[in-house]
Amino acid sequence: MAHHLKFDKIDRKILEILQKSAKITNAQLSKDIGLSPAPTLERVKKLENLGVINSYHAKLDISKIGLGVTTFVLVTLSGHNKENIDKFIEEINTVDEVIECHHITGAGDFILKIISKDIPAYQKLMLEKVSDIKVVDNMQSMVVLSTFKDSKVMPIPDSIDDH
Repeated sequence: MAHHLKFDKIDRKILEILQKSAKITNAQLSKDIGLSPAPTLERVKKLENLGVINSYHAKLDISKIGLGVTTFVLVTLSGHNKENIDKFIEEINTVDEVIECHHITGAGDFILKIISKDIPAYQKLMLEKVSDIKVVDNMQSMVVLSTFKDSKVMPIPDSIDDH
């Protein structure tokens, strides 16, 4: 599954620029990477077709849309069998406020990133939706006080062959 694709410097530059600004025009992109527009578009299409670029998103300012509280929640399940894990994932996928869910090693089984309007909305969500999941044994909440870095830009490794 993890076969490495070969990217050259230009591919890496394209990926870097598109992650920062998906709305950039092909004309501007070609200027920035120093290729003419046709081969630039061809490369972007190739990266899309290979599944390297799988979608383009608008990054929203959460405070402007009335979402004021971000929390990370460490979840421990009552049993580590496949059935409990599947049940948890199935239920957590129905909760829109949970914007990330990762199966982890260490202190808990899952870590969730939850975004809500305010603390009361968060508490209501935890009580009515998350604690209600039968297989949850324990939850530990960490409220984000302030965010100093929130980048969606992936660091593209240099070790990818340059040809």
